Amino acid sequence: MRRIEAAFHAHREALRTRLVRGSWSGYAFEFLAFGIKQGWACLFGALMLALLLATYLFYPADAPLARYDFLTLAAIAIQVAMLAFGLENWEEARVIAVFHVVGTVMEIFKVAMGSWVYPEAGEAVLVIAGVPLFSGFMYAAVGSYIARVWRLFDFRYDRFPPLWLQSLLALAIYVNFFTHHFTLDIRLGLFAASALIYGPCVIWFRSDRAHRCMPLLLAAILVALFIWFAENIGTFARAWTYPGQDVSWHMVSLAKLGSWYLLMIISFVLVAALHRASAARLRPRA
Repeated sequence: MRRIEAAFHAHREALRTRLVRGSWSGYAFEFLAFGIKQGWACLFGALMLALLLATYLFYPADAPLARYDFLTLAAIAIQVAMLAFGLENWEEARVIAVFHVVGTVMEIFKVAMGSWVYPEAGEAVLVIAGVPLFSGFMYAAVGSYIARVWRLFDFRYDRFPPLWLQSLLALAIYVNFFTHHFTLDIRLGLFAASALIYGPCVIWFRSDRAHRCMPLLLAAILVALFIWFAENIGTFARAWTYPGQDVSWHMVSLAKLGSWYLLMIISFVLVAALHRASAARLRPRA
């Protein structure tokens, strides 16, 4: 199980032995280890983004298999490979599958409301109501990242909020993604609620040997920022487009950063539910 990650760990320790000679080289190595672990945690999402760009630039226009269908089949293959090589376990895969369904349902609704479109959906077969099935894997990539980064960095918390309270917040966020089209948008209230719930919480993570800490809210904002960057790559590759991007591409509005922050909370709660039985990870540190 996870033999590849075990091999990486062995290589990292060997590299540490060669490079670390004092405090400053130790800090530099820890920073390097942080970046490598983050990249490894992003494996699913990075592969999906690479596929979006590669198919946009090189996929044959006359290929018998539509580009979107190819992306869906490739995403399934990546997920199967990650399970086969032990890069995800079945519990993590179940959480990711839930997030895939949650994301796909929201995609169908949002496309129907005109929030964004999939310009090549008419050419594909693996499509539901104008939404190609690979789109759910883009949401699943967020869930995959949260699940993997939690494990790779050995997350621990101070003042971890009650899971039932987090679940209520996640439910309110998800419902508001639908209802704000018809009633009052309570997004600002959800931001405030997330600050109240997660503001006191501190996350401890281990890049190398020592655990470091940062406010959980700051970590959430940073993750949302990188997802926003990834979304710009996705729209550049015309995997989907927002109104106004049909004629020429432009960067996605910064307002979407808030949407990704809220959606990331849903993913975080799902993964936290996976870890609820691990009291050692959730109890406050002494």
